[in-house]
Amino acid sequence: MTSKLKNQGFVMKPVFLIGYMGCGKTTLGEPLARLLGWRFVDLDHYIEAKCGMTAKEVFMTHGEAYFRKLECEALEEVAGAGGDAIVACGGGTPLQPGNMELMNRVGITVWLRTSVDRITSRLVLPEQRSKRPLLNNMSDEEIKESVKKGFKARNKFYKKAQLQFDSTYLESEEEINDTAHRLASIITNL
Repeated sequence: MTSKLKNQGFVMKPVFLIGYMGCGKTTLGEPLARLLGWRFVDLDHYIEAKCGMTAKEVFMTHGEAYFRKLECEALEEVAGAGGDAIVACGGGTPLQPGNMELMNRVGITVWLRTSVDRITSRLVLPEQRSKRPLLNNMSDEEIKESVKKGFKARNKFYKKAQLQFDSTYLESEEEINDTAHRLASIITNL
């Protein structure tokens, strides 16, 4: 698919997937990158590789402000590399001053949207809860309330994305593949 895109003059820019935690940025980003034959960069994993600590450890040891600083630096590096990459951004990445402007200038920003209930159902899973420092020690109901508040506070930043895409259906391999194909079609037709 990549050579076909290049032959048609498709200009490859990084695609930045943004949205609230649990909206499917990594779940959708990896198969989307494979489908397009592009690189996949999970910004949290990129930060972890650079600092030798998990995101959770950075939060616990140095605090959120330090993590956000690392996140901005990582975004600048990834954005500067340009080209054919799908970048899964952290849920808070678009909130930092200048980040949305940078992503919109050098690439394509896609806000992955789904309902509070769908996100909550994903975040209460033990494997999700354990790797997300902001969810530590929260009950299911507290997570749902946190998601509601977070949505309200963050939507004004997410609305700056160039595209909005429904990421509701990512609960099975078939749904993930179908959703990746739909998004790939949109991206390649820009």
